[in-house]
Order: sequence, then structure tokens, then C-alpha cells
Amino acid sequence: MAEIHRVGIIGAGAMGAGIAQVCAQAGLSVMLYDAVGGAAQACIERLAGVFDTLVDKRKMSPQQRQQALANLQVGQALAQLGDCQLIIEAIVEKLDAKQRLFTELEQIVAPECILASNTSSLSITAIAAPCQHPSRVAGLHFFNPVALMKVVEVIDGLHTDPAVGERLMALVSRLGHQPVRSRDTPGFIINHAGRAYGTEALALLGERVAPVAVIDCILRESMGFRMGPFELFDLTALDVSHPVMESIYQQYYHDPRYRPSVITRQRLEAGQLGRKSGEGFYRYPRPEASAEAPVTLAEPGDRPAVWVGADDPADLALLVAWLQALGLQLDRAATPAAGSLCLLAPYGRDATGAALAFGTDPRRTLCIDMLPGLDRHRTLMCTPVTDARLLTFALAAFAQDGVGVSLIEDSLGFVCQRVMAAIVNLACEIAQQGVASPAHIDQAVRLGLGYPQGPLSWGDQLGAKRVLMILQRMVDTAHDPRYRPSPWLRRRALLDVSLSHERAAGL
Repeated sequence: MAEIHRVGIIGAGAMGAGIAQVCAQAGLSVMLYDAVGGAAQACIERLAGVFDTLVDKRKMSPQQRQQALANLQVGQALAQLGDCQLIIEAIVEKLDAKQRLFTELEQIVAPECILASNTSSLSITAIAAPCQHPSRVAGLHFFNPVALMKVVEVIDGLHTDPAVGERLMALVSRLGHQPVRSRDTPGFIINHAGRAYGTEALALLGERVAPVAVIDCILRESMGFRMGPFELFDLTALDVSHPVMESIYQQYYHDPRYRPSVITRQRLEAGQLGRKSGEGFYRYPRPEASAEAPVTLAEPGDRPAVWVGADDPADLALLVAWLQALGLQLDRAATPAAGSLCLLAPYGRDATGAALAFGTDPRRTLCIDMLPGLDRHRTLMCTPVTDARLLTFALAAFAQDGVGVSLIEDSLGFVCQRVMAAIVNLACEIAQQGVASPAHIDQAVRLGLGYPQGPLSWGDQLGAKRVLMILQRMVDTAHDPRYRPSPWLRRRALLDVSLSHERAAGL
């Protein structure tokens, strides 16, 4: 495979500029073209300022700055791109515009020139359809800001020559980015996998399980996400994220897994887009959170004993040891005494269902999410009739060691269980569909979405059998097919093998 040295970039907007920057810094000869007169030259002038800043920060030497700028040229007409080995289009996200551009380029470039689209949502197969040689058309999806987002999706359309993808994978590695290979499907890997986090959080909000700030806090502090889902919506802006949700839902023919929410549609129509409009799920600038007054723990004589039930015997042992360390009295009887708080640790059930399963009084029942463990922010869930005095006691008693505690309304699977099960299950479905390899799914999601771990390795850590139990109980109770377990997850959980396991090639 011939190494790529000469690249043409069409479109001098934010994405085109970023791609031009990393290519020039990697030593490639770059010709930048934009249909708007003067736009390409203005882009190169802005990049000169970027390089100056990098020199000031000692991330680039003056010699490297000079060479990078020398690698950038302005194309005054498409015909000047004729000797390029690769052309990357970063123009408007419209199928007909990209098709027209590629068919025009075919009359200019050499037969071996690769035509790559930076599209984030359009089908590579559809873009290539009018071309005389669709085998040389592929997707090369960078993420904004290009210099910082170190992952690039290489997408094979139905007719893409595999060798084209291999050349692009090698090029991305030369740019210092991580290439991941994807089949041409709606959302590719990253936008596809990213549907679970926000859509499940919106479902929780729509059911009034907890307020926006509480859901964000739980997922940040309990599971280690950099931002809560609603903070992320406000950062990306709803005029960007909601159309993506609707597009993927439509492209998958209304598969319930991708179902958007009326909440974001209403906020979009109201202009509550997020940070850029000054208001989204939060108001901006956000005021500093005021410290909540601590809940006072009742005197020892007024504290109820705690009876514990858990789906997992290991969780039961952890809870007993934790409650003893907090100095709380345990009710060790086979059935709880009349005045005891019944603390349950279910998976995939709501508090009402857990009370019925364990045979406890729903007025004295409170559930705790053991998926994140006890060392991180804790989530308590009440039934609709849990006694308020028991809730006050639990909120004070369970925060004695300085770890935060949140209380949510009755919900299948708490917050963490629902969101994490959705994330892992969707990644398993992406693997099942053969969109990408398990390794590339994990790499793409970790780098592209900033998750603490790749979703498949995270599922292994949480326990595939546990994730399967959560999903199966939710779908059995809610009868909502959005929670149906992926065959990839079910089979590997039952066989007790890693979610990254796949049959060896050639067998």
C-alpha cells in the first residue's frame, strides 16, 4: 500500500481546519479548498495563530511551526487537487452536496485517489452510490476539536475496497490519533454507542425518578463519568444532540433502544439549548451550589434496627459489615421486627417489587444500589409509601462516614443500574451487529465519549450476569423492549466468558 503524502481537504470550517492542522503537523502536504472565496486563506491564517500559541506553550518548536505552515497551501479551484492521493471532504452535512462533490472529483483525481467523507451521520454507501468507482470511497470521521480528540472512525461502505480502509487506518496512526474501524451503520460506533447514556437519563427524568442535578450527581460521583448526562446535553447543545437522537431513531426504524424524549424536543423548541443560549437543563452562568444542611442523626435510643436483604450474598455481607462499622443496630431475625428499617439491595427491581420479593413491609422498605459499591456516592430508593421518619434516619445514618447519599423515587433499576445496563447492552448489540470489533468499540467509546472505561470491559467488571439480570428484570416488569438483552450479552453471560470474546478469525 502506497503511503499517503498529499492530501486535499475541502471545507475550511472548524472540522476542515482541524484536519488540516493535524495533517500539516504530521508532515503531509495539504491543499485546502473552500468554495467561498478567501475562506481557505483565512483558515490558514488562523492556523498560523494556533501554531504560534503552540510555540508559546512549548508544544511545538519554531522550526516545526515553519514546516507545518509550509505544508499548507490554498487551492483556488478543485482542479488543483488533481494530484492528491487522498481527499477529505468536510462540507455541509447534506447527502446531495456530498454526492455532487465526489462525482465531480472523480473527473479530476487519479483512479487510485481515495475519496473520504468526514460525515458524522450520513451513509457512506449512499454518498458513494453515484460514483463510478465507489470502491475508493470511505468514511474518515474526525471529532471536534480534532487536535484534542484522539480518535478517528474509518468507515467501510458496502462497496469500499478493504485496502482503502487499511491505508486510512495507517494514515490516522501517523497523525498520532487512534483509528477504529467501523461498518457503515447509523451513527457508526461513537454516536451509536452514545445513545444509551443520555436517552436513559431522559427516561429517568421523564418518570420523575430524580431531578436533573441529582441524576447528574449520581452518575458523576458513583460511576466516574466526567460530566452528568444533562451537563453534557448543555455542553453539546440540544440543536446538535436532539437531531442526532431523532436521526438514529429514524434510521433504525424506531427501534425502542434509540427512542428520543419529548423533553429535549420541547426544550429545543423553547430555545433552551444549553450553555450557548444561557439556559438549558441549567441556567448559565451556573451559581455555586449552596451547601445543604446536614441531617441530624437521632439519639441512639430513637434509632430503628436495620434488617438487610440482598440479591447477592456478597452484597449482604458487605452491607452487614458496613452497618456495623457505622454503629447501627442490626435486626438479624429471619423476618424483620415490626419497627425495623428494611434495607434491601436488589438488581433490576424497583423498591415496590423488591419489597414484594423479600416479603417486607413497603412502609418500612428502603433500597440501596450496590452496583457502584459502598465507597462511592450512595443511592437510596424508597417505595411510594416509605415512612418519612425512616427516610430521615437513613439519610443521616448512611452518610456518617462522609460519603454522599442521594434519595430517588421508586424506579426499576435505580439510576446507575439502568444507565450502565443500557450502555453495556448497546455496546454488546454493536458487537453483535458486526459494526466493529470489541476492542475498537471500547477504544472508540473511551476516547470519543470520555467514559472511564470501554463499555464491554466495564460490563465485564460489573459482571455480565448481573447486567443481564438487571435488563431481564426490567423488561419483564416494564414490558418495554428497549431493555431487551442483546444476544451477545446473554450468550457470554451464560457461558461465563468476557463480553470481548469473539470467535477467532478464519474459524
